[in-house]
Amino acid sequence: MTDKSIHIVGAGGHARVVAAAAVASGWTIAAFWDDKEAAWGTTIDGIPVRGPIAELASKHNECAVIAIGSNRVRQQLALRLSELEFPVIIHPFSWQAPDAKIGNGSVVFAGSVIQPGTVIGNHCIVNTGASADHDNVLGDFVQICPGVHLAGTVTIGEGSLLGTGASVIPGIRIGEWVTVGAGSAVIRDLPQNVVAVGVPARIVKGI
Repeated sequence: MTDKSIHIVGAGGHARVVAAAAVASGWTIAAFWDDKEAAWGTTIDGIPVRGPIAELASKHNECAVIAIGSNRVRQQLALRLSELEFPVIIHPFSWQAPDAKIGNGSVVFAGSVIQPGTVIGNHCIVNTGASADHDNVLGDFVQICPGVHLAGTVTIGEGSLLGTGASVIPGIRIGEWVTVGAGSAVIRDLPQNVVAVGVPARIVKGI
């Protein structure tokens, strides 16, 4: 690819961080895109904000990254923008084992570590200073927030979110669309569609 120009979908704080990671890894930001009309015509760090996002959907073969923290919204936008190309954005101050696999549209932020045998799905967020040890499996649209630590052979289902500073012991399975609260320690498997918080993490409600 000769033109390393990329569109950022979203215009919030997370989008700024994604854009910074993209620039650090050699991309040029073409534009930010948002559905909020009030944002159109403004700029973020000198880059224009355009909209609506549906207009971007018509730009076939363009590169984009969905820079929105909500896992569910990222999933919806990935379907709407399926004709675009979604490269992996990896900050140069992170580290990944050579055999680690990272899916399309995922973003890996500075200070993160991804160890051997780990597989990360599409449109995931591996946030600042997070780590995934050996042989982890993260489904599509998963987000591990800043400072999350996953021990070896952890499996996380599609759409789940682990809050800032959460940790998971080896061999744990977390179901789809689970939310784990900030600072929690997961020492038992969690079923899908629940919220778990605390040390150790306990289920406090279903979703």
